[in-house]
Amino acid sequence: MKEKVVLAYSGGLDTSALIPWLKENFDYEVICVCGNCGQAEELDGLEERAISSGASKLYIEDLTDEFCNDFIIPCVQAHAVYENKYLLGTSMARPVIAKKLVEIARKEGASAICHGATGKGNDQIRFELAIKALAPDLKIIAAWRNDKWTLKSREEEIEYCRAHGINLPFSADSSYSRDRNLWHISHEGLELEDPANEPNYEHLLVLGTTPEKAPDEPEYVTMTFEAGIPVSVNGKKMKVADIIAELNRLGGKHGIGIVDIVENRVVGMKSRGVYETPGGTILYEAHQQLEELILDRDTYALKADLGNKFAQIVYEGKWFTPLREAVQAFIQSTQKYVTGEVKFKLYKGNIIKAGTTSPYSLYNESIASFTTGDMYDHHDAEGFINLFGLSCKVRALKMKEAGIDK
Repeated sequence: MKEKVVLAYSGGLDTSALIPWLKENFDYEVICVCGNCGQAEELDGLEERAISSGASKLYIEDLTDEFCNDFIIPCVQAHAVYENKYLLGTSMARPVIAKKLVEIARKEGASAICHGATGKGNDQIRFELAIKALAPDLKIIAAWRNDKWTLKSREEEIEYCRAHGINLPFSADSSYSRDRNLWHISHEGLELEDPANEPNYEHLLVLGTTPEKAPDEPEYVTMTFEAGIPVSVNGKKMKVADIIAELNRLGGKHGIGIVDIVENRVVGMKSRGVYETPGGTILYEAHQQLEELILDRDTYALKADLGNKFAQIVYEGKWFTPLREAVQAFIQSTQKYVTGEVKFKLYKGNIIKAGTTSPYSLYNESIASFTTGDMYDHHDAEGFINLFGLSCKVRALKMKEAGIDK
């Protein structure tokens, strides 16, 4: 019997070329696994394409709810944003897919897992770190780093597929390198490879429209959260996956969540891409609006630091590590009272606050008001400032004694 390899299969250009390549160069039986994380119509015709390309079978595994509940929500609660812009859409999907790849590999008795991530990108790290953590005995085939892989460009891959009778659902002139799931879609390649070029949004956008073409009237949206988890939109209770889908619809309509970024990849190079994350951008903002009311100052500050750390952990593919578990445990502990309602309006790419309430709000009007109340005496600030500024004053006096003029 032939050895089996499990291929992480999306039906895109790289993974389409990999099926005949694995058979020709390794004589493997190729078993394709597609993790459905909400990539919608991209799944259409996938089984026929995989089998006609030479795979023995295709698993399409519905990972949407697991992706949303166990991977997206922790990132939302952490407010994990990589380099102040990227909401980790690809990064947090890779570990849930890798987990399923390992599961199918065990089920099928496969000896290897193959992925089509390039040797220049982050996904090779994310897939391989996850596989090493979950199944250190399995062989990993990274085609783009293999000496037998001779295809050096997307154009060569397209020609290779055509030569093997593989019909692709796209052409070379529209072949952005894309990754889509329920949370986002990323775009790389073509005009985006030169940061001097403005993105061709007419050609590029999939989930929404530009702010210029968004409606001229704002739209109010109300969301509720319980213990840091979104539970309803506009009064309708829904599971997390459905909430994200609804927010995608609303955000896409109003030009929300389009980001053009030059980011620093883990391997050291800078990479330019455009991300559409309409629903995710709204969800991050709504959650943070609620936290502003509820978390005390010191916890809020430390959580911001650990949120950045969490983003780095996820971006670098270190999901299945003790560090991720430890940081997430802290984040989770802060969410106990993040319960309440957030109202905002969407208008031409903007999310504008329109009122936030919570039974656990730490905002006290009698203290915060300019009107003097019983709980705050303005005179108390004098002693506080004297102590708080003591080190500044002492340093200034000592500098003066030393004859140093600042």
